[in-house]
Amino acid sequence: MGNAQDKPPGSGGGGGRSDQATAGSGTRSRSGGNAEKTYKAPGKGVVNGSQRENSPAGGQQDNPAVDTSYLDAPAGALPPHLARFKNAGNHLFKNGQFGDALEKYTQAIDGCTEAGIDSPEDLCILYSNRAACFLKDGNSTECIQDCTKALELQPYSLKPLLRRAMAYESLERYKKAYVDYKTVLQIDTGVQAAHDSVHRITKMLIDEEGPQWRENLPEIPSVPLSVQQQHRDKPVSAEVAQARAARAAQEEATKKEARFTLLKREGNDLVKKGTFEKALEKYTECLALKPDECALYTNRSICFLKLNRFEEAKQDCDSALQREPGNKKAFYRRALAYKGLQDYLSASSDLQEVLQLDPNVREAELELEEVTGLLRQSLIESSAHTPRV
Repeated sequence: MGNAQDKPPGSGGGGGRSDQATAGSGTRSRSGGNAEKTYKAPGKGVVNGSQRENSPAGGQQDNPAVDTSYLDAPAGALPPHLARFKNAGNHLFKNGQFGDALEKYTQAIDGCTEAGIDSPEDLCILYSNRAACFLKDGNSTECIQDCTKALELQPYSLKPLLRRAMAYESLERYKKAYVDYKTVLQIDTGVQAAHDSVHRITKMLIDEEGPQWRENLPEIPSVPLSVQQQHRDKPVSAEVAQARAARAAQEEATKKEARFTLLKREGNDLVKKGTFEKALEKYTECLALKPDECALYTNRSICFLKLNRFEEAKQDCDSALQREPGNKKAFYRRALAYKGLQDYLSASSDLQEVLQLDPNVREAELELEEVTGLLRQSLIESSAHTPRV
């Protein structure tokens, strides 16, 4: 938060609200009443349950061991003393001190008013940032008011739109939330939180109002193409780029997992039908997605065995045993592969390993009897062909 928000062309998107903040100050009035709430930061005050000195460094007395160089970073068109308030607010917010951050943003907003600073872009950011503090503290009503003020200063600004939508949703004002979320998605289709909320609210409104639910919605503003283009051309911050990369990686992982599950199920079904060649192809595709999945090697070995491709079946069982040295299926199927390769001694050894792991595998007992007989027969034949000296 706190990144510069460029002022998009056009107007609208933030006006026409019943709750509005007084221009350029922390004082706001509500229509239909005389009550006023003023957010003035006193010289000393109680914030988050503790009394502290108010300094631009974040509401605490200077500590020479703490690096406060971030306070002097430029902040748009704000003069240095107000930039320090904003930078302190950003720092406090990142550290979860939302009440203290709110105080700093309020000091910056009031300072702009007192100094007569006319910078819609900077004020929009300050109101939007303070709205984030209200939202974090569960004060959705004040969040909505600050977001609305930010949108009056810079219509179609993404962050205040999204924060206002969240605040509306928390207050169960679902139609207004829906409108704001849909407006956000006109500006940036990549905001996953907006997609998720639109789906959630749509289902809720259908359940409540039936198929005609759209007819009862407020009008969704049409975001000018110039605003959409301006947002696309805007340089992406490192934070946003990282979030997008993480989201893309998560989506790719989800697609990969779904593809893997489908291929494996298809392979299993084909084995049941006796279509081993096609099943083999499915398991091979699975292994391209998850080369360390032990069960795929043992599954594919069945296909190789049924197709009399014994050497390849043995290799798959070897791969399975590299990953799971105690896998009795791999030992059993490798024994069958050795049997097909007429290596009866190795087959006998693997079958004995199976029975050592699980003495109750009846198939292994029967195979061991057969392999023992074949081994004995092969030794007799070998002896018969050995010339006597």
